[in-house]
This record gives sequence, structure tokens and C-alpha cells, in this order.
Amino acid sequence: MSKIANKQMICEVLMDAAKTDRDIVALCSDSRGSGSFTPFADTYPEQFVETGIAEQNLVSIAAGLAKCGKKAYAVSPACFLSTRSYEQAKVDVAYSNTNVKLIGISGGVSYGALGMSHHSAQDIAAMAAIPNMRVYIPSDHLQTRELVKALLKDEKPAYVRVGRNAVEPVYEEEHVPFEMDKATVVCEGTDIAIIACGEMVKPAKDAAELLNAQGISASVIDMYCVKPLDAEAVVKAAENAKAVLTVEEHAPYGGLGSMVSQIVGSRCPKKVVNLSLPDAPVITGTSKEVFDYYGLNAEGIAEKAAELVK
Repeated sequence: MSKIANKQMICEVLMDAAKTDRDIVALCSDSRGSGSFTPFADTYPEQFVETGIAEQNLVSIAAGLAKCGKKAYAVSPACFLSTRSYEQAKVDVAYSNTNVKLIGISGGVSYGALGMSHHSAQDIAAMAAIPNMRVYIPSDHLQTRELVKALLKDEKPAYVRVGRNAVEPVYEEEHVPFEMDKATVVCEGTDIAIIACGEMVKPAKDAAELLNAQGISASVIDMYCVKPLDAEAVVKAAENAKAVLTVEEHAPYGGLGSMVSQIVGSRCPKKVVNLSLPDAPVITGTSKEVFDYYGLNAEGIAEKAAELVK
């Protein structure tokens, strides 16, 4: 199956919808190229706004357009969108309940060698802490397609984080299970429950296969909807397993692991271990090199899961 970057799929879905919906507006902060939105800008110039490197203005203008009835999609690197324009996201988008979808591109450690200034390893915690802000991290381009189609149907604020490069798909073109705000069960098991989001879902799925070869039965939950978190899916997975392992491309505090731990601790106490990036500037390298170094790959996930079960 061909690889397509999630950000490219977002552009394709919006371009298709914009054929008949002139209220769809895309905004970029000098990021149309890196965000794969050049085709949208070229095809629908009257529905495209370029703010330049001004993320705060980007979000406020998007909110203003939304108040005028537009469906605004603000595209900017996740590292800047979730920090430089945090107040605007909190007040102009979430508090004002505007129909703005904040699209954080090149999330996590996608920028690799550019280092901590360009990494977004705190955005789940930051954006999820804002009341009325939803947070989504799709695992592949197929799920991204279904998510954006669903987001086009509502008028609520949301933050969507996607990576920079194309990744191996988790699902198949002819079978993409998707329900808005409901986690997807990638595979079922009884020994260990692995709950992952974003680019960590594919290695989690591969880890389940490695564990199966060792006689360990693992379930894998794709928690693309980080907020609102599918609590029922978490409880069901935890109740059917000996322990829970969360996997995320994020700092260890305030992200998926913290949220899952709160639910499991209060409703079905089981041991929960979070596999994440460290509470420190990560090493310099490509996404794969960073993942391999910190054990955020199939082998590392399988090893940690096996430790928990034994």
C-alpha cells in the first residue's frame, strides 16, 4: 500500500469538500509548502489566507472568519501552534466556541535534527487542558481522511496533530473502522492492553505480533481521540488484561499515559506503565532514530509489554 502523509490527506479532503462549499477556508503561517497546502492555495485562492510567520494572528483571524460563518482550518507547525498562539487557542477558539480546526503539522519529533525548539512533545497536555478543545492524533492517512470528513460536519473547536512524513498505514483502504470519538480496537488480547495514539499505533500493532510469537496475547487500542478520551474502551481493555501499557510520542506528563492512568486508577485498578519520550530534550535525529533510541518501536514496545506480563 502506498504511503501518504497525513497532512497531504487533510488537504485532499478539504479540497474535495471546497468544490461545493465556499465557506471552507484554509489559513497558513508561511507553511503552505510544509503543510502540503500549496494545491489548496493554488486551486482556491479566494478561500486561502496567508498570515506569514504570525501564529497568534493566524488563530485570531481564523476565529474571526469562523464568527462570520466560515469553516476555518488553521495550518501551522504543531510546535508553534500549540505554544506561541496558546492564548488565542484558549480564548478566541475554545472559550469563544468558534468553528476553528487547528491543524498542527510536523508534530512530535518530526522535525528531527532541528531539535527541541521545533519539537512538540507537550502539545497533548497543553491543548487538552483547554476547556472545550478536542484533541485528535490520527494514526495513518486513512484514519485521517475519515477524521477530517467527520470534523467537516461539526462546528466545534478541535486541535489535530499530524506528523511530517508519510508512515506505514495501520488500516487497509477497503476496511477503515472509524467512529467519531470512539477508539478503534486494532487487535484483541488477554494478557496486556497496549493503548497508543498517532504514529505509535503501527509499532504497537507490530509489537502485538512479536508478543504473539512469544505466547503473549496483546490487545492494541488506537486512541486517536485523545480528548474526549474513550473511557469505556480504556476500561474494557484494562479489565480484560493483566496490565496496561500506553505508548505516545509525547513527554511523560499530561499526555495519553496520564489520562489513561486516571481512568484505570479510578474505575478498574491495574498496573499502568507509560512508554513515552523522556522529560528532557530528546536526541538529535530522524523520527525513526529517535523512536529506536527510546524504545518507541515494535521491539521496544514488545519488550516492555513482556516485562509487565511476566
